[in-house]
Amino acid sequence: MNFEGLDPGLAEYAPALHSALDPVLDAHLNPNLLQNVELDPEGVALEALPVQESVHIMEGVYSELHSVVAEVGVPVSVSHFDLHEEMLWVGSHGGHATSFFGPALERYSSFQVNGSDDIRHIQSLENGILFLTKNNLKYMARGGLIIFDYLLDESEDMHSLLLTDSSTLLVGGLQNHILEIDLNTVQETQKYTVETPGVTIMRQTNRFFFCGHTSGKVSLRDLRTFKVEHEFSAFSGSLSDFDVHGNLLAACGFSSRLTGLACDRFLKVYDLRMMRAITPLQVHVDPAFLRFIPTYTSRLAIISQSGQCQFCEPTGLANPADIFHVNPVGALLMTFDVSASKQALAFGDSEGCVHLWTDSPEPSFNPYSRETEFALPCLVDSLPPLDWSQDLLPLSLIPVPLTTDTLLSDWPAANSAPAPRLRAPPVDAEILRTMKKVGFIGYAPNPRTRLRNQIPYRLKESDSEFDSFSQVTESPIGREEEPHLHMVSKKYRKVTIKYSKLGLEDFDFKHYNKTLFAGLEPHIPNAYCNCMIQVLYFLEPVRCLIQNHLCQKEFCLACELGFLFHMLDLSRGDPCQGSNFLRAFRTIPEASALGLILADSDEASGKGSLARLIQRWNRFILTQLHQDVQELEGPQAYRGAGGSSFCSSGDSVIGQLFSCEMENCSLCRCGSETVRASSTLLFTLSYPEDKTGKNYDFAQVLKRSICLEQNTQAWCDNCEKYQPTIQTRNIRHLPDILVINCEVNSSKEADFWRMQAEFAFKMAVKRLGGEISKNKEFALADWKELGSSEGVLMCPSIEEFKNVWLPFSIRMKMAKNKGLDVCNWTDGNEWGPARAEEELGVFVYDLMATVVHILDSRTGGSLVAHIKVGETYHQRKEGVTHQQWYLFNDFLIEPIDKHEAVQFDMNWKVPAILYYVKRNLNSKYNLNIKNPIEASVLLAEASLARKQQKTHTTFIPLMLNEMPQVGDLVGLDAEFVTLNEEEAELRSDGTKSTIKPSQMSVARITCVRGQGPNEGIPFIDDYISTQEQVVDYLTQYSGIKPGDLDAKISSKHLTTLKSTYLKLRFLIDIGVKFVGHGLQKDFRVINLMVPKDQVLDTVYLFHMPRKRMISLRFLAWYFLDLKIQGETHDSIEDARTALQLYRKYLELSKNGTEPESFHKVLKGLYEKGRKMDWKVPKPEGQTSPKNAAVFSSVLAL
Repeated sequence: MNFEGLDPGLAEYAPALHSALDPVLDAHLNPNLLQNVELDPEGVALEALPVQESVHIMEGVYSELHSVVAEVGVPVSVSHFDLHEEMLWVGSHGGHATSFFGPALERYSSFQVNGSDDIRHIQSLENGILFLTKNNLKYMARGGLIIFDYLLDESEDMHSLLLTDSSTLLVGGLQNHILEIDLNTVQETQKYTVETPGVTIMRQTNRFFFCGHTSGKVSLRDLRTFKVEHEFSAFSGSLSDFDVHGNLLAACGFSSRLTGLACDRFLKVYDLRMMRAITPLQVHVDPAFLRFIPTYTSRLAIISQSGQCQFCEPTGLANPADIFHVNPVGALLMTFDVSASKQALAFGDSEGCVHLWTDSPEPSFNPYSRETEFALPCLVDSLPPLDWSQDLLPLSLIPVPLTTDTLLSDWPAANSAPAPRLRAPPVDAEILRTMKKVGFIGYAPNPRTRLRNQIPYRLKESDSEFDSFSQVTESPIGREEEPHLHMVSKKYRKVTIKYSKLGLEDFDFKHYNKTLFAGLEPHIPNAYCNCMIQVLYFLEPVRCLIQNHLCQKEFCLACELGFLFHMLDLSRGDPCQGSNFLRAFRTIPEASALGLILADSDEASGKGSLARLIQRWNRFILTQLHQDVQELEGPQAYRGAGGSSFCSSGDSVIGQLFSCEMENCSLCRCGSETVRASSTLLFTLSYPEDKTGKNYDFAQVLKRSICLEQNTQAWCDNCEKYQPTIQTRNIRHLPDILVINCEVNSSKEADFWRMQAEFAFKMAVKRLGGEISKNKEFALADWKELGSSEGVLMCPSIEEFKNVWLPFSIRMKMAKNKGLDVCNWTDGNEWGPARAEEELGVFVYDLMATVVHILDSRTGGSLVAHIKVGETYHQRKEGVTHQQWYLFNDFLIEPIDKHEAVQFDMNWKVPAILYYVKRNLNSKYNLNIKNPIEASVLLAEASLARKQQKTHTTFIPLMLNEMPQVGDLVGLDAEFVTLNEEEAELRSDGTKSTIKPSQMSVARITCVRGQGPNEGIPFIDDYISTQEQVVDYLTQYSGIKPGDLDAKISSKHLTTLKSTYLKLRFLIDIGVKFVGHGLQKDFRVINLMVPKDQVLDTVYLFHMPRKRMISLRFLAWYFLDLKIQGETHDSIEDARTALQLYRKYLELSKNGTEPESFHKVLKGLYEKGRKMDWKVPKPEGQTSPKNAAVFSSVLAL
């Protein structure tokens, strides 16, 4: 129902005010309803409230049978008769649902559906009930158990739902679309756009969907396509309610008057056979609800807010004698529903009361209702007492029903902790030494060192020989493997790309990543930071801020990181590469000064500590992003790019997220004290110097590191010389994201972590009910007890607590004396309302990511990240709302258990960086992303080349009236130069193995108009300036000559990579379709992610499965009679030729409708190619006349 224009008194029932309603009963509440009512402290009725039983019901005439209070003082928002059982469901403005059984309205169940929003629609299904709130769809069993909880977008404002069949649901609201949801998969399957937004009521017949709009219109839509077939403009103001029966549609609503909206007493009635209005029906009440009640005739029930109800025929005249009155306890009726049997009417009022009107003393809600299940009565009181001290007491006195179901005592194997088996002892070294292999079987004489078929028991669980990873089997099969490989889990090892003659096209990335999240490729120089890029990406406020940022600096890390984040958003599991980001990173002087830029040889050999390197990189990137975002984006902004919606001028959201304000106090021994205010973006752990092996909580070490106190020499103004001073640090403001560098750079810190993890493991086992003893094995009963449900922590294995010292949550409290209290926090601790706790200076931080250094002497080690991916990322990628920990190892992504994120075996897995995030962080920041790239990037711009003249112009920029639209064709081609040569080796069989591919850089990008009067004329022909050394210009294949990319001597239209990148990004975002030859490689080198439906690649259009790819030159000669690429390649010529080939493809395949005839054309193409050895005949003269005539207008510029 649309509430616009209703009684002004409804304003007091705004959903935001319901939780604050006074539970004291209204003075006008009928005292008869309050007999035998028990209220809890919050004022909610605990029992149903029937009226007096002496109610006389006249057959065939509706009169009140029962009234009950659903929730005292809280208005009823929706009522619904169950379609499968004899039940009435009621939803309140406070998000509470209550069900009543039978005509006596006995309370059946009552539970909270939503904590803040009102319930707007209820729909009963066979197995449960659907509840719709503002942006949430919840399916719950009739007893209150949640079956699924589907969270819609926060911007949605839903009002109605319609069950089209048993498994499909339509959901509509105030937005301009309707969602179709599959109830089996709980996923959105379709989004229908509606021309008139605001769908608040939906009905269905066997001919149409009917949608009622807030504007007063009713639209009739096709059942299959959902397109509008007819539309009725019922009311000039707003629509209140409508119903459909047979060939009639009746509606009530509001009309516009000079003083505002007024309730219209004329019901609009439409004949669906002729699709026109018939005579309006004048009624004697102010209609707010109406329903057809087709019992004997097709009569209408019209209900007003004040409680008046009138019955009339839709094509007749309304009689005042047919009006009866509902006596609401509150001032207004809020909801109305009719049972499926038409024998019962339900009304809900603004004081939380429900009134049931029936036409018979014993009505039924449905023609055929199934039996309702009730809770079994407690049988404890009826059983005889048993004395457990009597040994001979027969337990058969307890009645046990005979059942074939699984008993509760049959504990599933997945939840049991089996007794550990001892590992098989290592094979005798003498046997391995004398072994001879025949095939895969080894034979050796028995050395007689132990008794036959006997093995001694190993009584020490912690035996060093038993547990040590140093006992590597010296088998002849595995002598070449390094011992560390037996320690490092396979998913943590450094992953490498194996290149073939096709490059990366046949490499199976899906084998390493079965999720929809994107990995990052590691073969680019300085790609050691891939794990940290993923950490920053999965911080939602950082991701949104960076993608909203755009400035004019050529090498801006924030801009390039935003472009990379955009690619990660678009990817559906395919890996991305950060080549442009790392290119900008290499140009920043501070990065080089900090030693963050590694040479290829150092990166391959693993020189230096990767843990120290990534911690320095962490500090650098936060500082650099803080500076980039903090710069004012007023006059320096990129053309047409609006300012960031995140931060105001002069401030940085990076600072708000990561910055911690501090006071540094320096106390000299002379008594003078100096206080300086400062801030830091991260903290470094400072470990205690205690050598006694004391047990420390992580929170203690963290507090020591934050509130650091140290003695040092410093200048004293009072003494006028350097003096020993005590320097302390006090916290004034805590950050929203707590970043910690672990600084485990030596064996001393590693031993500290190892020792504290052992202490934590012993304490965890004690909490679970077991004791660790070095001289005793765990008994089977002990291991079972550790996995039982009575333990404090539910865990399938005690192994989860090994090597764990890091807590998942920490609690920080700011004291009034500038002190800081830090403690480990668990989910079992009490936690008040977040807002109230924050006002008291109490904050809880949850672990979001850990970056670890994998020690591997064979490869030099690697860096991986454990990241807890939030609900918003899963919602965008997979359509589900949950949180999950993942391992990110370059392009290997794998879900892991949360305990694995905090387990650090210091022999091979060393912590480097920790990210703790304040709870409810996302609610504090604007997470909307507005694309900052505007159409002005395509307009004409100046060249960087000093010698370029207008006579050398090779393209005509787009005019304002030529701006591309969705689906427009654009021909594209790019040329490249080589920065680093390919590294390869020859195998013993003579084949070549690629170790590292050549590093390419884009040198020229051309875009050609694909339609219109200027079709074939380029509007982008940019040469890309580069500051890196070019090894090979590939002039024969690219047409690029030395000097073309040098701004001092070039005569070309020279620009920056960022400028051209923005043009291509705008074209992608606007939805154009790119036509070209081999575009996959072009976009890869340019570092762009383009949706597959926007790429039309002639390589694949003219390709047969399991056959070779055909060159553009041969295709142009065969189909177009053009001879191109004579001496060198020209990107304008190649882009135009690709466009012509696409037109030819449409012509030959009849726009893709005749694949069989086109298949014959391809067979002829491949036969001709084999005969010609895929070589084009040498031209007799110059290039084809067709080739020269098309661009005459451009070359004449």
